[in-house]
Amino acid sequence: MAINNVNSGNQKPQLENQRLNQQQSQNQATAQSAAQQSKSAAAPRQDSVSLTQSAQQLSQVQKKSTDTPVNQEKVDKLKKAIQNGEYRVNPDVLAQKISKLEAQVFGIKD
Repeated sequence: MAINNVNSGNQKPQLENQRLNQQQSQNQATAQSAAQQSKSAAAPRQDSVSLTQSAQQLSQVQKKSTDTPVNQEKVDKLKKAIQNGEYRVNPDVLAQKISKLEAQVFGIKD
């Protein structure tokens, strides 16, 4: 029994051309994707920082404290009293002042 070739022989080159076209399309798509990735990698990223309101207030307080003049004579007297053991702290007054400071810092009204 003989098998006759029904196809005229043109089918094989057409398949190869289709495969080549598909490969070229894939290669182009890969190259475009790589080019886009390299562009996005080359673009510098912008970093940003945002401070909370509490951090901004703290920064303002720190700036004010460095701008405030210091009574060096009073500081020297206090240092000497502490070193000699003569400085006494009133715990009630200290607690009230701490409470007042916290209320100012955190915006709490009395």
